[in-house]
Amino acid sequence: MDRTLNDYIKKDLGRKIVLLSGPHQSGKTTLSKMVSTDYDYLNFDASDDRLAILAKRWDRHKELLILDELHKLKNWKGWLKGIYDTEGLSPSILVTGSSRLDTYSKVGDSLAGRYFLFHLHPFDLKELAEVNRALETEPVLELLLQVGGFPQPFLQGSRDYYNRWEKTHLDIILRQDLIELESIKELTLVETLIQLMRGRVASPISHASLGRDLQCRDKSVARWLRLLESLYVVFKLTPYHRNIGRSLLKAPKYYFFDSGQVAGDRAGKLENLVAAALLKEIQFRQDCLGQEWSLHYLRSKDKREVYFALPREREVKYLIEVKWAESDVAPNLAYFGGFFPQASRLQLVKELRREQTLPDGTEIRRADKWLADLDL
Repeated sequence: MDRTLNDYIKKDLGRKIVLLSGPHQSGKTTLSKMVSTDYDYLNFDASDDRLAILAKRWDRHKELLILDELHKLKNWKGWLKGIYDTEGLSPSILVTGSSRLDTYSKVGDSLAGRYFLFHLHPFDLKELAEVNRALETEPVLELLLQVGGFPQPFLQGSRDYYNRWEKTHLDIILRQDLIELESIKELTLVETLIQLMRGRVASPISHASLGRDLQCRDKSVARWLRLLESLYVVFKLTPYHRNIGRSLLKAPKYYFFDSGQVAGDRAGKLENLVAAALLKEIQFRQDCLGQEWSLHYLRSKDKREVYFALPREREVKYLIEVKWAESDVAPNLAYFGGFFPQASRLQLVKELRREQTLPDGTEIRRADKWLADLDL
């Protein structure tokens, strides 16, 4: 199956080094080997390949060199800069990693001006609909809510398979990738933290409260959450506060890249799935189109809240609420719409008989159809 990023990566190979970052088992290696049939592939996790990388031994007559998990090489940016500056892009270079390559690449300026960055996310309704224009979006949304969008469990389509896959997937992240980033003695506490977070999706998070639950310092909780972000387990939304004098400036929310991880009611699962789809679309527009978008939520001190606010270049373009079955418009859309009159107001509903546009312009849309056609 073609991925949305395929053609964009092909265009940039030969222009710059391409960095492809994303969650473990999201399909980075498969996608890398699809952009060219003439490649040499080296994985830093494999001992023989590691030696070849260190000795700079690969087939320079190939069209493409794929370097997997290269960020695990100490000073990988400087090493890659040396290759680029002495040999250029013959072959083209594609670097993949299941950790945040954008975080790593911002440390120092070794690769400044030498790379383009892409983020590969799990499947979502938009990407699946682009592959199959006849896609029945409602049952696919149901499947995504059950097993998430990672290729292996999604293509199997079984919750039982997902439960088995998820255990090994998380185990690899915690016991291999996490320990390689930082020596963590309290691995059991990190596992417990993930379990706590599964039930707190969509709620503002207090490090101090989690610290009390885990009987550890809140600074430890904050550090673990940063590491889980860097490994694409969770992503953070901060409250947007521009031009809202009474907004809260702290208390982020966290969502999972794997929507199947979310515990609790089905509305929370749907909100997580929408958050992940919005983040994927925003990062696509940043990586491939050079547009400046960000994703936040809105919350005032009197607890008025809108789930998602999407600014582009500091101007909020969308205010989005998510409901499972309610069709009455959420009153906070109108409240916050007063602060952002230029923003489109949208309420996504899972179970909705009739879509509507209200006199003030607020739209009530079926979640599956809107997500399949997502175009900011």
